[in-house]
Amino acid sequence: MKILVVDDEKTLVKGIKFNLENEGYEVECAYDGAAAVELARNNRFDLLILDVMMPEVDGLEACMRIREFSNVPIIMLTAKSEDADKLMGFECGADDYLTKPFNILELKARVRALLRRAAGVQRQQGSVLTAGDLSLNTEERVAIRGGKTVDLTAKEYDLIELLMRNPRRVYSRENLMNVVWGYTYAGDYRTVDVHIRRLREKLEQDPAEPEHIMTKWGVGYYFKG
Repeated sequence: MKILVVDDEKTLVKGIKFNLENEGYEVECAYDGAAAVELARNNRFDLLILDVMMPEVDGLEACMRIREFSNVPIIMLTAKSEDADKLMGFECGADDYLTKPFNILELKARVRALLRRAAGVQRQQGSVLTAGDLSLNTEERVAIRGGKTVDLTAKEYDLIELLMRNPRRVYSRENLMNVVWGYTYAGDYRTVDVHIRRLREKLEQDPAEPEHIMTKWGVGYYFKG
């Protein structure tokens, strides 16, 4: 597994690299957002760790640029802890968000969780889920709408696969955070709303009047087959 770590704090990068290599990962490093974009474009990485505040191109802009050509899982690092900053990271395409200072054990746990989900460890091989003009190839982790492939981030895919596998089952935002993200974001359940909105924009004919990804007001979300 190959991971790209990008942060302008070289001491922090050195520490992350050391700890991840001790876990058996291959680690490449960069120190600004522009370099991150170019490395991601020209190399195959299994996961990216991006700092938000960087010279040249900041982490949010780098994340958006990378999302134009790649669905590689991305963890954002930031010194800010406000919910609005975290939501901005998810809006830009990040899969996870960690606030500095952080425990390296937590970072490693989140890396493992994202890689495990991206690899589709729990998916049923060879299965295709279909509803109307929407289908998921769960072996390849690909979404198709109207015969055309739709680019989804790792978390977007995990979320829609869970909902499609359990049609009409209503999940609260807390349920979805625990199942899809694998741990609890205290007070951060709006993250789910952001991902649901992005899925509707990508998979529904009319995101304002969804046919599949439905809201049960006051309860949560469900997939209408």
